[in-house]
Amino acid sequence: MTLLITGATGFIGRHVCAQLTRDAHRLCAVLRQPHTQLPVLREHVDALGGAGDFIHGVQGDLDLPGLGLPDDLAAPDVVIHLGARFAWQLDRQTAYRTNVAGSLAAAELARHHGSRLVFVSGFMLENRAHLQRLGIHSDDPEQVDWQRVYRHAGGYEASKLEAAIRVRALATERGLDMIEVQPATVGGHSVTGALDTAQPLFALLDNLARGRLAMVPGSRAHWLPLVAVDHLATLIALAATTDSPPPRLLALDPATPNLQGLLAIAADALGRRAPRQHLPMPILAALLRIPGMPRLMNTWPEALHFIQPNRFDTSVTEAFMQKTGIAQPAIEEVITASTRWYRQQAQALQG
Repeated sequence: MTLLITGATGFIGRHVCAQLTRDAHRLCAVLRQPHTQLPVLREHVDALGGAGDFIHGVQGDLDLPGLGLPDDLAAPDVVIHLGARFAWQLDRQTAYRTNVAGSLAAAELARHHGSRLVFVSGFMLENRAHLQRLGIHSDDPEQVDWQRVYRHAGGYEASKLEAAIRVRALATERGLDMIEVQPATVGGHSVTGALDTAQPLFALLDNLARGRLAMVPGSRAHWLPLVAVDHLATLIALAATTDSPPPRLLALDPATPNLQGLLAIAADALGRRAPRQHLPMPILAALLRIPGMPRLMNTWPEALHFIQPNRFDTSVTEAFMQKTGIAQPAIEEVITASTRWYRQQAQALQG
């Protein structure tokens, strides 16, 4: 198969490229600067056990109309849309341009070529209580007060929610073959522990290691749902290449321990004492509204949304995993491996 992918150079994207090229699929990576980015991407993919030579680059940009792609682009069998702009306190205009308009452009590209669209959104789209608090009650984007959503959820999360809902509407209207993959917070590689420093898990480990976590955020019911990056990459690759996958795959390990349990596992790997007392979320949220506190605590208010008490139905994904013969790695081992990787990086920086 020939697949076009956005976000190929990102942490998840590199693992997806490795998984697909390992199976001899040919990839066209949308890159702002193919001449400089493609050789580096190929090296990363080779290091992850893929075949970098199976990737070629095409110049494009999520911020441009039609992704800035050439008119004579060969039709791909599948479009995988992973690309997004991530930052806390992202302004609405920037977030919309990249994450919403860019997603709609990727969907239109798939529709134009008659390709399958694998759209990567996020697990909070399955948190019904959270959506209702934001005023999102249906998949009709015109029935949502998006200004309110951006005000309460922040630019990054709001734009990801808006992108998913608008792409769903487009897919329904145009009869697009679309598979939506909804990742939880991305953990490290199940074997090496290699972790994305931009992920909330990295910040959590960093705060624990540096003594910033005297108390556990939330209650005993609160948790940070995780998925190992290599397992997520496998699910995305299978969504792209298998016949008749389910329309939505929630990439989330329900065995993820509560936040206190997660911190206990990480603290053991760090050789530190785990916090035992809990700090209620309303108090923590109030503290983070004090100017300067988010930077001092290395915790941004928007990140608190991902730590919540809700549980999720993963039965559809589990049935798909059983059908395709893949197993989810033990999440406790993923947490331990991720923590050890963090510790190695911290020691290397100190050395």
